[in-house]
Amino acid sequence: MKIAIVIGATGLVGTQLIHLLLDDNRFSKLIVFSRRPLHLTNAKLEEHLIDFDKPGTWQHLVKGDVFCSTLGTTLKQAGGQQAQYKIDYTYQYAFAQAAAYNGVPVYVLVSSPSANPDAKFFYLRMKGELERDIRSLNFSNIHIIQPGLLVGDREQERFGEKFGYKILRVLNIMGIFMKYRPVHGKIVAQAMVKAAMSTAKGVHLYTLEDVFNLAGLNGDSQL
Repeated sequence: MKIAIVIGATGLVGTQLIHLLLDDNRFSKLIVFSRRPLHLTNAKLEEHLIDFDKPGTWQHLVKGDVFCSTLGTTLKQAGGQQAQYKIDYTYQYAFAQAAAYNGVPVYVLVSSPSANPDAKFFYLRMKGELERDIRSLNFSNIHIIQPGLLVGDREQERFGEKFGYKILRVLNIMGIFMKYRPVHGKIVAQAMVKAAMSTAKGVHLYTLEDVFNLAGLNGDSQL
């Protein structure tokens, strides 16, 4: 029976992950850190509404067996690169540091395909910097998930994603940009749970094909 810790629980993948973990009898407790309530009632759920800018108020609470991060935002929602970097890198890294310091052995991160700290594109560089820096933290197992375009029901519509989905589907039919092809948030969440239960030590990177395999699907079952 494991204790799971989640940040990003109100997002597309996070919402799916929460339900999977609550329904999974291998997990006795789910600790969620968020800025707004989940509006869920479950005996396994321990919810902390926090200010991410005040780590001194929550660092000591980041304790368990598995730390899962699905936190992230868009440039438009954040309001600029600096604000997006704060959410996608600074907050995530601060939580990873706290988890590692408190002895959490397993870390599962949702990142992005083509993440690279040397990338010219801001988003990919930011994701690459996070991947690079969490590798140096003292986790026994690190699992980095690199899905394609995430699709599914969101609280807030992202019109850019809808447009991107249509373009990608056409390109994918031609065999182009296959590692970016759309994948449902629930499939990514299923892959995260499978990775979280792995006993393999070290750093593990999962491409989109790996995500489908972890979820027990093939590449034609993305939607």
